[in-house]
Amino acid sequence: MPDLAAAAPLPADDPDLFALDLRGLRRRWAEAASRSAIGAEAMAGADRRAQRLGVPGERLMEHAGTAVAAAARALIADTDRLGKGPVLVLCGPGNNGGDGLVAARRLARLGIEVVAVLVSSEARPSTPDAARNWDRLDAEPRVTRLHVASPFEVGILAHGIERAALVVDALLGTGVRGALREPIRSAVSLAMTARAAGVPILAVDAPTAVDLTSGRPSEPVVRAHLTVTFHRPKVGLRTKVGAALAGRVLVAPIGIPRIADPG
Repeated sequence: MPDLAAAAPLPADDPDLFALDLRGLRRRWAEAASRSAIGAEAMAGADRRAQRLGVPGERLMEHAGTAVAAAARALIADTDRLGKGPVLVLCGPGNNGGDGLVAARRLARLGIEVVAVLVSSEARPSTPDAARNWDRLDAEPRVTRLHVASPFEVGILAHGIERAALVVDALLGTGVRGALREPIRSAVSLAMTARAAGVPILAVDAPTAVDLTSGRPSEPVVRAHLTVTFHRPKVGLRTKVGAALAGRVLVAPIGIPRIADPG
């Protein structure tokens, strides 16, 4: 039986990806979207097994972040905001933030101005793959890197937020447990301030504070216009509440082989 994970070009290997609009991306990734839905624990397990089988975590992140960048470019074009301001990428300290950092690099190489913000009490991302992608932004002249460690510093970003072309929520993905801590909590509030000002919100994997298994949110929670999730649909994003918070959902393949899947 063929490995259906290879049915569509993987994002980082797809030469035509950034020419597609949102409908084109949905068609491109239709096979991934047609798979059965899984929850957070099953997805984390598939990711771990893929890496044990020899798929580098950095490569999975590259595909995920490239998919986010393609969707971000398409959403900006769809909302007629291309060139009207920078893309603000809010990155947590873990691998969800690492996906956002890859997206920042890819968007910058399209000629889009990006502000990549590490939202963390620590000055560097906490995982090796995310840290490598943070460092890679040094070489990107269209990316402004910022580190914010407190609610006060997050609050400074709110000034002029209405001029952002897009806000990418790459704060927390499958690992959300319980109430949000600072400065992540304030960053979620910032995203909602941006939405209220008319700025589109794109969530990476899931809107921050939405449980990918149950769909239940904690407060505050990101309400996205578009969510790019990975490998397979997520159970939590198909619940009534989860779907309302996720907005439109794209499911992007990232190269997890079928043998690593939970079934």
